[in-house]
Amino acid sequence: MKLWHGRFEEESDPVFEKMNRSLGIDAVLLEVDIRASRAHARALLGCGVLSQEEWKAIDQGLEQILSEYTPDQVKATPYEDIHTFVEATLASKIGPAAGKLHTGRSRNDQVATDFRLYVRKAVGLVLADIEALELALIECGARHSDVIIPAYTPLRRAQPIRWSHSCLAFVEMFGRDRERLEQSLGRIDVMPLGSGAVAGSNFPVDREAMAKELGFKRISANSLDATCDRDFVLEFLSNVAIAMAHASRLAEDWIIYSTEEFGFIELSEKVTTGSSLMPQKKNPDSLELIRAKAAMTAGLLSGFLSLMKGLPTGYNKDLQEDKEAFLKAFENVRLCLTVLRLTVRTITVKTDRTQKAAADSFMGATDLADFLVMKGVPFRTAHEIVGRAVREAVDQNKQLGEIPLTTYSPLFEGLPADYLAPENIVNRKGHSPVLP
Repeated sequence: MKLWHGRFEEESDPVFEKMNRSLGIDAVLLEVDIRASRAHARALLGCGVLSQEEWKAIDQGLEQILSEYTPDQVKATPYEDIHTFVEATLASKIGPAAGKLHTGRSRNDQVATDFRLYVRKAVGLVLADIEALELALIECGARHSDVIIPAYTPLRRAQPIRWSHSCLAFVEMFGRDRERLEQSLGRIDVMPLGSGAVAGSNFPVDREAMAKELGFKRISANSLDATCDRDFVLEFLSNVAIAMAHASRLAEDWIIYSTEEFGFIELSEKVTTGSSLMPQKKNPDSLELIRAKAAMTAGLLSGFLSLMKGLPTGYNKDLQEDKEAFLKAFENVRLCLTVLRLTVRTITVKTDRTQKAAADSFMGATDLADFLVMKGVPFRTAHEIVGRAVREAVDQNKQLGEIPLTTYSPLFEGLPADYLAPENIVNRKGHSPVLP
């Protein structure tokens, strides 16, 4: 069955059928398509298109379909898309009354409504995943609140920070991701149903009532825009691509920290693999795959944005590709956030190695310059004085705290002996949180 067969005499070529068929992807919309169809049927009842008996048969038939089929079962059927499956299956159950369901409705406004319902639910699930990861990072920071590590700029030791400070940096990043997704819900919460194919509907369906039944906060204002708008998909792809970029940055940090050269952390065996050849290996595959999937998710955004920018106004079949891009990104972000949360919760911080790295007194060079500033020395002069001290320490293969600083400035005479202790350097800073 094809919903458009009346105008055609020939059957589609099988090769084109394979390209055109989307049921393998959009079968996941089964539940939302049924919900939207039930709301549309109630609106048709309200404007006199359906009798009470017809509406009841349609409503019960749709409910029965939802109870009998799963998306995986739907995929195995021969229909073109989810809308064709639902209508054909409904007709097999209740007869000719099913043919009235599509009155005043196009697959264009139908799929736009279905997809918004689905994306709205998906955003809620991703928000829950992000919140769970934020909590895991906070807990990880709290467990090791006394641990100090080097912070890096251009991957060179810069200044010491607490482990918790590092964890909370990613809480901030993922917090912004959560905010972006929350803000996007208002733009997703717009109902296109009633827009028809492109120009609206000839039937006075109560769009406000349908929106209320489906939980939408408002209805679309322009039918031309409503049927071809996929900004909500682009926004989702953008938001999760940014979230995945943050996940990838955390993965990259911890891949580095877990190397033998750094040795700050050890990853659990739950999230690592071995080598088929080298028995000693413990590879950070979970983090490497997160890094890779972040790149692929960015590609989905780039690809769909490129698709959208070239479309003329109005629905075009190119938009059928929206669900595949969305679903892959949705799968990537949920899987990666879950695995990353498991990684965070099972990590071991190797305090012997972090303590040794944090004891590098060169990371206190800025504090020495600031000490001189507090004695009245201009910062640029102080920077030069300490820079010469650093050069001498490096030349002598000594730590910065091991050379006589008073030879560079008599103002260092009153420098406390423990001034360059990593915990003191950290405690002097105003943005280095200590978690309980």
